Amino acid sequence: MKGLIRILQILYTVYAMLMFSLLMLFVIPFALITALLDNRKGGILIYGACKVWAILWYTLLGFRYKESYLGTHDKKKPYIFVANHSSYLDIPQLMRCMHQPVRVLGKAELSKIPLFGIIYRAAVVSVHRDSIQSKVASMLRLRKVLKEGISIFIFPEGGFNETQQPLARFYDGAFKMAIETQTAIKPILFLDTANRIPQKSLFRMSPGKCRTLYLPEIDITGYDLKQVAALKEKVFTEMEKALINYKK
Repeated sequence: MKGLIRILQILYTVYAMLMFSLLMLFVIPFALITALLDNRKGGILIYGACKVWAILWYTLLGFRYKESYLGTHDKKKPYIFVANHSSYLDIPQLMRCMHQPVRVLGKAELSKIPLFGIIYRAAVVSVHRDSIQSKVASMLRLRKVLKEGISIFIFPEGGFNETQQPLARFYDGAFKMAIETQTAIKPILFLDTANRIPQKSLFRMSPGKCRTLYLPEIDITGYDLKQVAALKEKVFTEMEKALINYKK
């Protein structure tokens, strides 16, 4: 029985990857057009196309998407979104859950993936994490994005959470930027992505629920750069508490 289940998982994963690639062909023309548009219009176009792609892909794979909110959420207000990162599905999930202009900070290495890389370069502010110069350049670009009224999205853990804890420790970047730009932080939790696509075994994909939980925004009024650690810890604590509670 276990052998049959394993074969079905492999076949399901191959099907998922095939659909992923075929649907991506729909997005590529929009990614190319963004080069002709300004930052805001280009972002709306590429993220709109990616959202349609994500909806179709989730439907074909039997991923049951659900969105919940704790507190109010202003879709017209720019935020610094921060989310937990535990699965390859987190990127499609963020495309699925965003309802306002946004730019994502992501690893530059992913831009080398065939087909996907074309879309990735159009949608993401990329950074080489081992390059200080690249980090500085990406942060400057994100600040410019915020000034244009566009939200930004950062995984503060920096990469996959490979610890045995609900969250890996956060980097300072998102919280320092929040204070410097006086932009509220909006934590988001992806509750089931690691169950749908386990990070250690792509070929153990499975259909099922995919929940996104929006937590209340965290106002940064009163914080200064000496309190980056305190703000980071506050956000970490709120996210960890909710993650433990909703995963029970």
